[in-house]
Amino acid sequence: MTSEAYPAWSEPFRTEQRDGLARKGPFRDDAESADWLSASGEGVTVVIIDSGVDGDHPAVGGRLVRSLRVEISEGDGEVVEDEGGDDVVGHGTACAGIIHGLAPDAELISIRVLDPNNKGKGLAFAHAIDWAVEHKIPVANMSLSSRSEQLYATFHDLVDQAYFADCLLVCSASNYLGDASYPSVFSSVVSVAAHDIPDPLTFFYNPRPPVEFGAWGVDVPVAWLGGSNIIATGNSFAAPHIAGLLARLRSAYPDATPFEAKTLLARAANRGR
Repeated sequence: MTSEAYPAWSEPFRTEQRDGLARKGPFRDDAESADWLSASGEGVTVVIIDSGVDGDHPAVGGRLVRSLRVEISEGDGEVVEDEGGDDVVGHGTACAGIIHGLAPDAELISIRVLDPNNKGKGLAFAHAIDWAVEHKIPVANMSLSSRSEQLYATFHDLVDQAYFADCLLVCSASNYLGDASYPSVFSSVVSVAAHDIPDPLTFFYNPRPPVEFGAWGVDVPVAWLGGSNIIATGNSFAAPHIAGLLARLRSAYPDATPFEAKTLLARAANRGR
């Protein structure tokens, strides 16, 4: 068959191109039975898009390697270095502590998009996601979302770009029933809501999305400002549990695609009870 006879997008599957499909991934050989849950996150970077991260907090374990922030000016945004590297709320440090507890060898990057009132512009959030995709960050934790209908298409495009760039976006669902928040409702992200079992390694898969995974998010001890700790509840604190688990998974299988990572995560999830 001549190349002209092939339908569009068929190039990778032509006879002379099929060697490029061979790969040793998580569904090859005995990989399905491998215990990726025992990995430590070594070699993986997790970006935390939030209120900043206190890199000196003991719960972060000295694993914060870079602090950035999004500056918005004249209707556009830019990701820049955040020299102070402060957490202006405590929320980002809480997420960082959970991720570090599950993946102690993963490196952490903070992109601050929230202000001291725990609010931020959807545009800032979009620029942070774009930065994570552009820099091929393996896992991004987003314990926040936007309700901006104007940015619906922008977020939809960004999360699809992330999916095809092998960047796993972990996003908490809204805490309010019926509240459509972006990008948590999109299928390209790993969407997370809370359960009340006090165990970081207990997580569930929901076969009836949009929310696909459940993790501990009720009465969770978390790191906070000034080296302190509090007890917190919310989907925000469920998402970093899944981000930490995915850091373990990507440590064991650095070449796993988002589809493969989601599938392995669902396979390892606890059964309903």
